[in-house]
Amino acid sequence: MTMVCHRPEGLDQMESQTNFNKRELQVLYRGFKNECPSGIVNEDTFKQIYSQFFPHGDASTYAHYLFNAFDSEHNGSIKFEDFVTALSILLRGSTREKLQWTFNLYDINKDGYINKEEMMDIVRAIYAMMGKYTYPALKTDTPRQHVDAFFQKMDKNRDGVVTLDEFILSCQEDENIMDSLQLFENVI
Repeated sequence: MTMVCHRPEGLDQMESQTNFNKRELQVLYRGFKNECPSGIVNEDTFKQIYSQFFPHGDASTYAHYLFNAFDSEHNGSIKFEDFVTALSILLRGSTREKLQWTFNLYDINKDGYINKEEMMDIVRAIYAMMGKYTYPALKTDTPRQHVDAFFQKMDKNRDGVVTLDEFILSCQEDENIMDSLQLFENVI
């Protein structure tokens, strides 16, 4: 059985397309190749890696949504370029870029809107990922309450869906969300 390997674009090109310098890209590439020697991550491998960060919960559903957001070509695999582009946005992108990326994650069916069912799926996936041992203990109706609060805040025109513009505006009005977007800026 032959293994298909992927070799990423040149460092100069990736440096110009991301917010990372050559040294940072080299470090990221070594880590990526260490976890994925073929240079390509499929969804099962991604779930396996991601679940290690949440040992007390089931991260598989959230990892599925995250995988789809990283898989820019929608071909069932993440190349190093996909990974580093998303990481660049999440760690060092502008506020608008980070919010657009997050909106794309939540817009599961990619129709340009977040509806209540999509948000409920995301919230349930987050609760499953966090596990049973959260404090305070979660009640069964808690996900619905979070979705209702999300729509109360974000659905500005009350049409039952949240657009990208509504999402960005609402997030920019929320000091906690804005603070959280800055948390990982100096990670690498």
